[in-house]
Amino acid sequence: MHLSESIETLLEAPAFQPGHVWLAGAGPGHPRHLTLEVVDALGKADVVVHDALVSDAVLSLAGKAEMVFVGKRGGRPSISQEEITGLLIDLARKGKRVLRLKGGDPFVFGRGGEEAEALARENIPFRILPGMTSALAALAAANIPATMRGMSRAITLATGHAAGSSGDLDWKALARTGEPIVVYMGVGTIGTIARLLMEGGMPAQTPVAVLMSATTPQERSLIATLATVEAEVERQNFAAPALIVIGKIVSMQAVLSGRAE
Repeated sequence: MHLSESIETLLEAPAFQPGHVWLAGAGPGHPRHLTLEVVDALGKADVVVHDALVSDAVLSLAGKAEMVFVGKRGGRPSISQEEITGLLIDLARKGKRVLRLKGGDPFVFGRGGEEAEALARENIPFRILPGMTSALAALAAANIPATMRGMSRAITLATGHAAGSSGDLDWKALARTGEPIVVYMGVGTIGTIARLLMEGGMPAQTPVAVLMSATTPQERSLIATLATVEAEVERQNFAAPALIVIGKIVSMQAVLSGRAE
């Protein structure tokens, strides 16, 4: 039995019909973190509409599907969200099997909810194919437990791109919880985030990990503190895509990696 046949047998998945859109998560980067359902969909799609965070290695599994790049990068010209949803609707109405492929999970800072809402309004059939959200996968790959008995009782996933602007998160309130925070899209604003957390009472020596391009060949990481992380990010030339982990759980990396003193 071929791999594709084995996957179909295991999944018992609905057929990928012409005119349908499947919103899928590609995980943190490496193909080994794809779900079987997404691998199956890649082999059946007519068109793959993908983001910048989806690697070439993942896209290579798509067979003969047409590739349409709609990636966004902060500060660079890119297609608007309205144009992306319009494209999905147009392709579906042309009878294409459309796989909308995003890094991580489509419903965790991936605008999957917005796209699903637009498809629902236009009566376009769709399915959601969950992916391994980048935050939890990156932490696990880096030997940082997202939760740890006696150390954390909750975890916050936050976006950092608008830190310090009006209408942004109340970082000072998050600091007062004493619980770990995982920040997406925060490399450019980490100085502001660190300052607001310290103003909220989080100790300056709180450990911070920055995980860049997690699970890919370009993976890099650094360990700092709230007081030093901005300088370290600049000194070591860290850039997006990267996740920032703030809290006591970061200290577990040394223990689990056998480097604890």
